[in-house]
Amino acid sequence: MINFNDKINLIWQIAESLRGVYKPEKYGDVILPMCVIKRFDEIISEKKDDILKAYNLYKNIPEQSQEELIKTELDGLDFYNISPFGFDNLCDDQDHLKENFIAYLQGFSSNIKDIIAHFDFNKDIDKLAKNNQLYHVIQEFKNVDLHPNRVDNQTMGYIFEELIRKFKENAEAGDHYTPREVIELCMKMLFMGKSDEIKIKGKVISIADFCCGTGGMLSVGQKYILEQNKDAKVELYGQEINDESYAICKADMLIKGQDTNNIVFGNTLTDDGHKGKHYRYLISNPPFGVQWKKEQSYVTTEHTTYGFAGRFGAGVPRVSDGSLLFLQNMISKMVDDENGSRIAIIFNGSPLFTGDAGGGESNIRKWIIESDMLEGIISLPTDLFYNTGISTYIWVLTNKKEQKRRGKIQLVNASDFSKPMRKSLGSKRKFIDSKDQIPEIEKIYQSFQESKHSKIFDNSDFGYTKITIERPKNLEELKDDEKFESLDKKEEIAKILQKIEDEKIEFNSRIEFIKYLKIKLKPTELNLLIAKDAESIPLKKDIKEYFVEEVKPHLVSAWMDESTFENIGYEIPFTRYFYEYKKLKSFEDIMKEIRELESSINDDLKELLA
Repeated sequence: MINFNDKINLIWQIAESLRGVYKPEKYGDVILPMCVIKRFDEIISEKKDDILKAYNLYKNIPEQSQEELIKTELDGLDFYNISPFGFDNLCDDQDHLKENFIAYLQGFSSNIKDIIAHFDFNKDIDKLAKNNQLYHVIQEFKNVDLHPNRVDNQTMGYIFEELIRKFKENAEAGDHYTPREVIELCMKMLFMGKSDEIKIKGKVISIADFCCGTGGMLSVGQKYILEQNKDAKVELYGQEINDESYAICKADMLIKGQDTNNIVFGNTLTDDGHKGKHYRYLISNPPFGVQWKKEQSYVTTEHTTYGFAGRFGAGVPRVSDGSLLFLQNMISKMVDDENGSRIAIIFNGSPLFTGDAGGGESNIRKWIIESDMLEGIISLPTDLFYNTGISTYIWVLTNKKEQKRRGKIQLVNASDFSKPMRKSLGSKRKFIDSKDQIPEIEKIYQSFQESKHSKIFDNSDFGYTKITIERPKNLEELKDDEKFESLDKKEEIAKILQKIEDEKIEFNSRIEFIKYLKIKLKPTELNLLIAKDAESIPLKKDIKEYFVEEVKPHLVSAWMDESTFENIGYEIPFTRYFYEYKKLKSFEDIMKEIRELESSINDDLKELLA
């Protein structure tokens, strides 16, 4: 295999020549599509005569049928170009270069034209032509040798992936790009315990990402498997809503010999591009905290109409964050057999705890945990991503846990496993070292033991019952209440309430309290006299015992609203389990530091004024 860094450096020099016409973060708008086009041009160059012959044979039939028939004549070639132009002759006619180049692009088969269209490359052709750069760019790419006889698909994939990384890392905010070390850690989690399976000769392994961006996670997944089993058949599936990212991903898949029909353009939440399909390994980094108001009507309809026969049966979260919708979509595509599927998904902190008992987020967590699908969560260091410095987490799920993990959830605190970047890239100031830190995190997770960085819980440890506790109000609470003051029998009621407080009279229910009052009141009037509080009781605790031990000693007259006993919620307060108390400095130590600082300042002033 050739040293692909030479190719990358040559292409990067072409990018640098665009300075002045393009800002550095926009070089990729030209270089990535040109790199793709040149690669395809090289692949079909030796079959040009066969392509034109096949085209002339079928040119008078409808285009869709025409494409399939032409491909049958081309011995497995999945695309073609019917124009007379190519990189070998485009620059021969400089006066008509722009027109000829556009005609050349229009000559490609529909799958390539789809990629070019989503790149929105025509606007860049206009810009290059107006700035007298089109000839230069085409001529320079003519000299870049990407012929498959010298650059195989794997090497070309590495070249394209590295170019994507360089352009996306330097782009403002680094949208649609996940740091490679984070993907690598996800892969370790995704394929944990599956090494024997993926090493089977000729094994077909499917990986899917329904927020696939530029395809980085899919590419790393393919590379990870092929490094362990070069004879494996890796099938990649994805969906992406951003035009440019979709174009890059689809081009990358085509370059690597993947079936580009498996990469679908569209909104995953409203337009399921992989309906009815199931995959062995699923991975994703959905957008953090992005609202789904535009998709709300469709998603809610699917939830209420189809329930668990659809994708969102467990519930819908608040409209401000759709993260858990993407996870439910992934779960709906797991393979339900003896081997099951595994999921690795990257979230911010919100899906851990947002939403109260009975709310959408809590119900989704409840379903996932009670179905014993959540295997573990790993907290990552801050400042890892290009567009945000917030805390992030890898959730690991499976529908076939190994025996020792059944009924358990492992939390791993890897927030300290990072090293500083030599130069910040956007918000990215840290990285996880692949040589020592990723293996250490993997070891901690795989060992499944309690330690400083690892905590193991029963599924039910994260559940709670949120009950309503009611009690009679005391007169102090009612003294400024205008509605209470307007009651006809307020004096009589006040005497009863005072007696309840003085004698610490106990009640087992609202009905007992009403009977004790012996005063007929409207429901709204009765509610004026009753205070309500909520109490979250761990699932492992008996509700009535908890009430007697924890509530009654402080609120003697209180009772429980038993209609709320089924109000079960789940949350994962991750940081609470790894909190370490740090003793504050003593007053004496602080004063000593202040005196030392004062002395130092005085010495500096004396020296300055001397």
